[in-house]
Amino acid sequence: MKQINVYLTFDGNCREAMTFYADALGAKVDLMNFADMPNCPAGSSERIMHARLAKGEAVLMASDTMPGMPFTMGNNSSISIDCSSAAEVDEFTASLGAGGKVTMPPQDMFWGAYFAMLTDKFGLHWMFNFDKAKV
Repeated sequence: MKQINVYLTFDGNCREAMTFYADALGAKVDLMNFADMPNCPAGSSERIMHARLAKGEAVLMASDTMPGMPFTMGNNSSISIDCSSAAEVDEFTASLGAGGKVTMPPQDMFWGAYFAMLTDKFGLHWMFNFDKAKV
């Protein structure tokens, strides 16, 4: 495991929130719109698919929900683990998913990573990402 980060979820105001946090913390923020993904859902092109705020070694990540997805204020964070290998993604998905619910099984993603998501048996949300080597 390389790093653990908090991942926040917003309902259409991710850009506003992350820009505010970047300004308040003197950090840099990178934003990727849903329009940048294949098969962008209608009406979501301006929503944020992924945001990364960084200052030194500190990182905060976030995104907007997909339109129509449930959103509950106060239950909108995940623990994101930057994994060292695809096998580690599989291992953590199996071990932390025991008794919980895997919401996205491990799979190759269009951004060049192997990725999975789950909610553990205690109701906490987890994300596992392994950035594959660029060819």
